[in-house]
Amino acid sequence: MSTTLISNPPEQQADDRIRLPGLSRADISAHLAEIGVDPKKLKMRTSQIFQWIYNFGVTEWDQMTNVAKPLREKLAARFSLSRPEIVERQISVDGTRKYLVRMAPGIEVESVFIPDVSKTGALCVSSQVGCTLTCKFCHTGTQRLVRNLTAQEIVLQIMMARDDLGEWPTTTDNRKLTNIVFMGMGEPLYNTDNVIEAIDTIADDTGMAIGRRRVTVSTSGVVPEIERLGEKSNAMLAISLHAANDELREQIMPINRKYPLAELMQACRNYPGLSNARRITFEYVMLKGINDSPKHARELIKLLQGIPAKVNLIPFNPWPGSPYECSDWETIERFGVLVNKAGFASPIRTPRGRDILAACGQLKSESEKMRASEKRRLAKEN
Repeated sequence: MSTTLISNPPEQQADDRIRLPGLSRADISAHLAEIGVDPKKLKMRTSQIFQWIYNFGVTEWDQMTNVAKPLREKLAARFSLSRPEIVERQISVDGTRKYLVRMAPGIEVESVFIPDVSKTGALCVSSQVGCTLTCKFCHTGTQRLVRNLTAQEIVLQIMMARDDLGEWPTTTDNRKLTNIVFMGMGEPLYNTDNVIEAIDTIADDTGMAIGRRRVTVSTSGVVPEIERLGEKSNAMLAISLHAANDELREQIMPINRKYPLAELMQACRNYPGLSNARRITFEYVMLKGINDSPKHARELIKLLQGIPAKVNLIPFNPWPGSPYECSDWETIERFGVLVNKAGFASPIRTPRGRDILAACGQLKSESEKMRASEKRRLAKEN
């Protein structure tokens, strides 16, 4: 089975109406008030429109059959139900789907739908365009930060995946998209306010109704924001760890110089709602000859003592120009056995979407790749 590439043509004309999909309930209410919706009916109208957008995924105002025609016409004149442009959709041989979405001119992000053998799946969403963290094993870290994504742009990634998968209304039986993971481009806790607002919209039970325990936010360790994330969002927490001593972690993850492991582990112990039923996931990418020895496994076990946790062992996913190799499979399995024996579940994550650079650590927007390619071409010519 070969990789499938599908590109959408750009829209023929600009639409200067305000786009409502992706906005919070409060923002939608405020916009309705601005066009003169009766204050006595504002709450009801907001709920109706919120449900049409997020439960049914409508793209035309005439589909809102319980909204009077004069109001629909007024809404259509001022507001849009459109989605951003999907510049490219790639489908891996394993069924993984990667979307390159243009939110605005020069603002492109990637999100990835990862199907599971149980016929469910997770959407990996981005929270920033680019990243500032420069983790040495991560392709996204080689892309400069352009800006944070808005809460609306985060939510729209989910809506567009649902469009592509044909999963409206959200009550559809046998839904594939059941989980959301903030593990795409960027550091979510450098954009905490928008991430929290997006989670509130995602989790609203009259809309997309994706439960908060099905939403996981992965951070490289922005310690001051971890507790607030838990208090405000009630999301599951994942830590992008990858080393269990400060010296090594600083080499591969410069953020550790600012927030060393002792501070990070204390923030984890204080995470609101932490329990055996709500464990923290620690992500550990396996780098050959770097962090994969039995000694490193023992350091990891010691570091996690007293924290309800599981460890996701991630075979390193190569990308162009990467300085690392993936650990041998036997090495990964031996590492996992040691961690398992210590009482921490340590599944080995099966690489998904490698053939379309959609696997963990491989995301980088196409516009940035093209700029880098053009720069290399000009350098050769000169």
